[in-house]
Formats: sequence, C-alpha cells, structure tokens
Amino acid sequence: MYICNEDSREEKTKDPGSRTARRTCEFGRTYVVRPKGKHQATIVWLHGLGDNGSSWSQLLESLPLPNIKWICPTAPTRPVALLGGFPCTAWFDVGELSEDGPDDFEGLDASVAHIANLLSTEPSDVKLGIGGFSMGSATALYSATCFAQGKYGNGNPYPVNLRAIVGLSGWLPGSRSLRNKIEGSNEAARRAASLPILLCHGICDDVVPYKYGEKSAQFLSLAGFRYLTFKTYDGLGHYTVPKEMDEVCNWLSARLGLDGLRS
Repeated sequence: MYICNEDSREEKTKDPGSRTARRTCEFGRTYVVRPKGKHQATIVWLHGLGDNGSSWSQLLESLPLPNIKWICPTAPTRPVALLGGFPCTAWFDVGELSEDGPDDFEGLDASVAHIANLLSTEPSDVKLGIGGFSMGSATALYSATCFAQGKYGNGNPYPVNLRAIVGLSGWLPGSRSLRNKIEGSNEAARRAASLPILLCHGICDDVVPYKYGEKSAQFLSLAGFRYLTFKTYDGLGHYTVPKEMDEVCNWLSARLGLDGLRS
C-alpha cells in the first residue's frame, strides 16, 4: 500500500462535477493498494461518515483479490447537518435519513467527479468499479446513476465507463426522481441494464436501517438496473463481517472476469 499525497487538493469549479464557486472541497489523503498479480480491475472504495481511506485500505489489502488495484480516497471535512453542523469527513452533507429529505446534489456531484478523476487515468484495458460502505455506498450508488444517465446531476458529462458497483449498508440518494430520468433515455436505460450492482445490508442495522437498503434495491430495479443482487444478513448491524466480504470477493471475481481468488 502507498499514499498519494498529491490527491490532497482542492476541487474547484474547473472540475466537471462542480457547479459553482461557492463551495470548494479539499479532499484528504488517498491510499492505494497495488494489485499483487496481473492488473485487471481498479476499484475506488469509499469510506463512511467520519472515517478515512486508510482503515478500508488495510481491510481491502487482506482480501484474496490479487488482480484488483484499490484506490481509497478520503472525503473532505465539512459541517454535517446530521451531527448538528459538527465538521467531519463526509462525501456530501446529510441530515436525517428520510425519503423526503433534501439531497445535497452539489456535494454529491463534487465527490463523484473526484472519484471519476481518480479512475480516468487507469489503463484502457482495466475494468473500473466503485464500492463503498454507508455514506460511501450512497456515493457509489449515485455514481451508478450518473453513469447510466451519462451526466452528473448538474448536467455535465460523466466520463467513466463503470463495470461494477458495490454498496454495503447504504442508501440511494435521489431515489424519487431516478426512474423518470432513466426511462426518458434509451441510452440511459441500456447503460442501467448493463451495470452489475451488489447491495448488502444487515437486518439489524441501527444507523442506516435495513428498510433503506431494501428500498434502494427496489428503486434501482424499477429504474431499470436489472443486473442487481441484494444480499441480506441476519443479525448484522452497521458493520461488515467476513461472510459479507467473502461474498463481495466472489461477486467481483465473477462479474469482472478476474483470474481467480487467491487462497
């Protein structure tokens, strides 16, 4: 594993995912886990609220997936409404989780553009994906919707060809309007139908309740994301367990056509 300090930079309005000059987001350190075998896929993995890229990079480095390069960025530190305005690392601002709550599309667009930038320099023969936990899962799923539509929420073009999305213990931002956006375009519907998505959620999650994972899977399916697998885990709270990560490994290996798991 190594650390990319050069990714600790401000994402200003020149970024295609950024709409205005009112907000600049200084992203934290990016941690990279190099593939131990032939480089076949690169996945950006996104941490949850208040975390950083380091902790997930250590777990990902231990997985038996020698053909994947993992990129683990750290979100900007920003005031978070859910925490009463207390600043912590967050991919976007979030208040109380509810289907009717406002979504911070400006923050989402900036983070999703940063992720796309990290992937845009990967070799052309390498398959690209995004995964995440909790708020990182929400950001990965929003990336999936941008990929399907071919554009960010602000209308600027989305530049990366995604081949896999993994979301653990998360939710889908912008779920209420997604179906209309996808159904309005044949190309968006085609991309949505072709993108493999794995969602995993614990029945006993008391931070992002299970119903949000279940409804996210339903909204995505209704919008045309047909290549979706939804896994549930009895007794699992807001954390991950080896059984879940084993299923993530098997799913990624199969969907990305990797050379095989390392024993």
